[in-house]
Amino acid sequence: MQPQPTMPRTRAIRLRRGPGAAALPGALARWCARAPVALAGAFARWGARAAVAVALLGALATGGWLYFRDSPLVAVRRVQIIGAGGPSGARIRRALELAAGQMTTLDVSLSALRAAVAPFSSVVRLQVSTSFPHTMRIRVLQRRAVAVISADGARVTVADDGVLLRDQAPTAALPVIQLAAEPPGERVTGAALQEVLLLADAPRALLRHVQSVWSDPVHGLVAQLRDGPRVYFGAAAQLAAKWSAVVDVLGSPSSAGASYIDVTVPQRPAAGAGSDGSASPPSTSRG
Repeated sequence: MQPQPTMPRTRAIRLRRGPGAAALPGALARWCARAPVALAGAFARWGARAAVAVALLGALATGGWLYFRDSPLVAVRRVQIIGAGGPSGARIRRALELAAGQMTTLDVSLSALRAAVAPFSSVVRLQVSTSFPHTMRIRVLQRRAVAVISADGARVTVADDGVLLRDQAPTAALPVIQLAAEPPGERVTGAALQEVLLLADAPRALLRHVQSVWSDPVHGLVAQLRDGPRVYFGAAAQLAAKWSAVVDVLGSPSSAGASYIDVTVPQRPAAGAGSDGSASPPSTSRG
């Protein structure tokens, strides 16, 4: 019987730890404990530096914008003015051009433009726009002169809303409203205001043919046409319709030679000749 082969004996090999092996888990734990604090400090320092950098960039950008906004590169060199008409039109345009010439298209001062036209009572408001780099457009919205107030030797122009245009010289082309004394304020009131509003509703082509306007107790509002008939309007209502009726009557051949036109009821206008028993234009008894 042959002998059985013998298996080689095995020995368990033990791995020996180095000197720092036992300390590795503790060091890792300590690093992990300190890492959030260290990272938080790093982020805080980075954030502070970033905030300073952003603030500096913002200050530089703001300063650069302010310099560019008011620099000659965008100075107003062309001013287009629309709507400045009437006797004061040239002076209004000149005042606006001088004020606009101190501005840039990126820095427009509406208050400075309004101050430039403050002496002109005909100006209601301004509409301003700009085109880069050098153009400014100004639209001037104005009151329309419709009459001249004549009182105690003084004459002053009045606008379509009753505002006195003391900066505009009266012209002979405007109708006359006779008063006993010049209105003390900035606008007319009472019966004189109704007479102004009557003229404000008149067609522009017909307004220049009106010589004077007054009120009387018989016919209400009355307008005298130049070299033409007297027109009775009655109460200060439906004025646009009444002026339309006046235009129709004047355009009719049947009104030729009429001394008066009555549009108190605009749907039934009438024209007549001869005396109608109406009152004469007022003297200076009204205030």
